[in-house]
Amino acid sequence: MIIDWNAFTPWTALGGGILIGIAAGMFLFFNGRIAGISGIVGGLLTPTRYDFAWRIAFISGLIVSPLLLSYTGFILININIDAGYIALITAGLLVGIGTRLGSGCTSGHGVCGLSRLSPRSLVATLTFMIAGFATVYFIRHILT
Repeated sequence: MIIDWNAFTPWTALGGGILIGIAAGMFLFFNGRIAGISGIVGGLLTPTRYDFAWRIAFISGLIVSPLLLSYTGFILININIDAGYIALITAGLLVGIGTRLGSGCTSGHGVCGLSRLSPRSLVATLTFMIAGFATVYFIRHILT
């Protein structure tokens, strides 16, 4: 295994984790809701009158914030995805199905649920992680 030390950025990762934690805590404190992306997006599929605006604002913020940061001088990372459209669509569908079966995603369970010491979120997060490890191992070491 080769480590790319130029890509090893523990301080920026720590800073990002702290910001995500603060944002999730503020969202819970001010709105009384969990900042779980799959639940927020899922709520847009069957919108109610009072839920639609904040859900659109939340998702829009996720999309627009990096664009605004790029205009202020922050350098965004270059993301290179080495997969075709079929693999991306399949992965997206599997993640969507998994979040429905798990009643949430990594942001809802991993960030918000674990910080609230939820046993259900601990099991869900462990399941997500083990499935991810197994998938990467299978694709990188068994299929190739």
